[in-house]
Amino acid sequence: MDTTRGYGEPLTEDGLVLAVTGRPGPPPLRLETADGGRRLLRQGERPLFLGRLDGDGCCHDLALHRYDSYRAPLPPLRAAQQRSGVNWVYQYTRWLEEVPNGPLCDGRWSLSRRDFFAPGIWTTDFVQEWPNGSLELYCGGWHGILPLRRLSPPDAPRVKAYRKHAREGTLAPVLLWWVTFLDGWLILDGHDRAVAALAEGLQPVCVELRRVPDEADWRRTADEITEAHEQRLERLAARPAHPGLAHQRATLDRAFGDTLSSLPYDNAPTPTWPLPGGAPAWDDLAARAMFECPRD
Repeated sequence: MDTTRGYGEPLTEDGLVLAVTGRPGPPPLRLETADGGRRLLRQGERPLFLGRLDGDGCCHDLALHRYDSYRAPLPPLRAAQQRSGVNWVYQYTRWLEEVPNGPLCDGRWSLSRRDFFAPGIWTTDFVQEWPNGSLELYCGGWHGILPLRRLSPPDAPRVKAYRKHAREGTLAPVLLWWVTFLDGWLILDGHDRAVAALAEGLQPVCVELRRVPDEADWRRTADEITEAHEQRLERLAARPAHPGLAHQRATLDRAFGDTLSSLPYDNAPTPTWPLPGGAPAWDDLAARAMFECPRD
């Protein structure tokens, strides 16, 4: 197992950026692509889901078939641990660095607590069908949540135990992975905790994992934005003086500062790798899935 540890950039008590080195990839948990809009999520050698894009322009449907082969990367949580007041962002980060089946590879990764989701994310856009589904990626995005294993019923023993934690306010967060080509999240850990929270009428508290730009990339963007800002200021200074000039300058400076400060933490594309064997390998997996589930 690769135990190379990244360098953490603390942001707040609810978030950090992990700079991972020594793991060029592909990581054990990875997205692979082939021609014709073919997608595959794999963990080690095990396929987790097959997907294929259908549609023209920016509006696509992603047809999915998932497998009962996912292994959550985090260890089981004990009741006492959930009540301990641990900082879950930092705890999940340490575990993700150590596990042999996670998604980390070289680059900067943000992990942060996420308490707010737009209406519908955990209801209409929470995919509860199994094993198949179809995601409507309108204008290139979807903005929903995709489980990687079959969801347990609300009265399952483990879910019932988690529901007690949800009522107490001690339920550990669900770990989500933001995937840019979906414009949505995969549940990496906490499927039963999500079901428990929802069964209690609560929106699950989450820790979100996502890629953020490497330093060279965001600094290059910062240089381009700085140059453009200086040109705007020059044009503004060349205009005749008027009462609103100082306000315009302050507005430009404020927008410039806000943009620069967010650059290191903007979303970066989720890494993908070529599917070994390309489209024929994907088609072979799809044919076997159809044989096993002929109604699909």
